[in-house]
Amino acid sequence: MKSSGFYGQTVKRFFHLQQEPVSLITRSLRNAEIAVTETRDDAPIEGVSGEMGLQDANVVTLMLYDDPNCETWERGRRAIKADIRAGATYLYDMKKDVRYIINKPFHALHFYLPRTALDSIAEQSNAPRVGELPAQLGAGHDDPVIRHIGGALLQALRKPAEINQLFIDYAMLAFTAHAAQIYGGLRWRVRAPRTGLAPWQVKRACERLDSDLGGTLSLQQIAAEFGLSVSHFSRAFRISTGLPPHQWLLRQRVQAAKQLMTARDLSLAEIAISAGFANQSHFTRVFSAQVGASPAVWRREAQSTNESES
Repeated sequence: MKSSGFYGQTVKRFFHLQQEPVSLITRSLRNAEIAVTETRDDAPIEGVSGEMGLQDANVVTLMLYDDPNCETWERGRRAIKADIRAGATYLYDMKKDVRYIINKPFHALHFYLPRTALDSIAEQSNAPRVGELPAQLGAGHDDPVIRHIGGALLQALRKPAEINQLFIDYAMLAFTAHAAQIYGGLRWRVRAPRTGLAPWQVKRACERLDSDLGGTLSLQQIAAEFGLSVSHFSRAFRISTGLPPHQWLLRQRVQAAKQLMTARDLSLAEIAISAGFANQSHFTRVFSAQVGASPAVWRREAQSTNESES
């Protein structure tokens, strides 16, 4: 299937990759598709990159390798040679047919950010439309927020089966809001809500999340049930519960796993799947991080406690 944004097959062709890279995609903002893709090639095919595809969108790139003396083209002409720094963020305007000379190993994280996403986040914030982002070739930005979000998404890209859609939606919403504010000059006309959801909304939202431990529901689906924007719902849910939706879901998975370990004679692999984890390894990592002990150790201690009490 041919992708319309800068992800999937488009990224494969642009960097002349042998295989299509993994992308994470969210559609939680109305009429917008936002994606993030990791690219890495330590022995690339040298030459001019392919086409990004002309459209009203930006590519926001977090560089993970240095690219000294990088030659970049715009609208069919050589535009600049510049030293591209690992750890810096660069903005590219897809309306300008940006290409570059591939002549050394590369590693980067690319966010596809269409105009529709910027318009949607401005609408949800009751703010004026965001202007053009400052996509100046060779101009890197020291952006610790993009580095932080990128680091979290890199782990997700490498183990996509272990990541629920709520986390992808939440992280990409945070990225979009940040890019709109820092680079697009988004100015909030109203304060973010300081109050949480109504009690009945909290109850209903938690029931919906609890019924889908596998994490297939999107933030958009849940927020729509209350007639709220995704950003409003996410903030209000966190105020009400103390956790963002994806972390609340992980906590519920751990609680479900504990119940299964004490009530039924199942293997840890069976418990992992039943509680919504991708596999036993995923279950062990999340459980150990939250509880401070591995599932096997916790189960032995729980069984020992039950035996001593009976």
